[in-house]
Amino acid sequence: MNYEYINQTNEKSWKNYKPYINLIVSRIKLVMKLEKQYEFSIILVDSNKIHEINREYRNIDKETDVISFASLDDELVFDLNEVIELGDIFINVDAIRSQASDYGHSLKREFCFLVTHGILHLLGYDHMNKEDEKKMFDLQEEILNEIARR
Repeated sequence: MNYEYINQTNEKSWKNYKPYINLIVSRIKLVMKLEKQYEFSIILVDSNKIHEINREYRNIDKETDVISFASLDDELVFDLNEVIELGDIFINVDAIRSQASDYGHSLKREFCFLVTHGILHLLGYDHMNKEDEKKMFDLQEEILNEIARR
């Protein structure tokens, strides 16, 4: 899995979190037994920007913590040697801080959770019903427990 890490905030400290993405990607490949080559982007934004994106592309007029825009369509078939573009993940850095505080865990844990959550969405997981939610959240925990425990 290859990725592009883009920080659109004015906060340089988020560059220190990039190594955690490498750990998450390695763990996802191992846990999910992924063999194909995937690419995606992670874009860090602030509350105002994610609110704008959410309003423009999802018609939801409020900020959120993470938005994933998947490039894949369930009906697409890929050559085994092809690099598959998964899409883009927008992460709200203000939400990282507030949710880490609300949930009583570290910025590292919240950052890693949102990255993992976003990647799983790009890979086709969702949480629209209880069964899918349990499957996705159990998988998130299995991936994250080796990297950033609660």
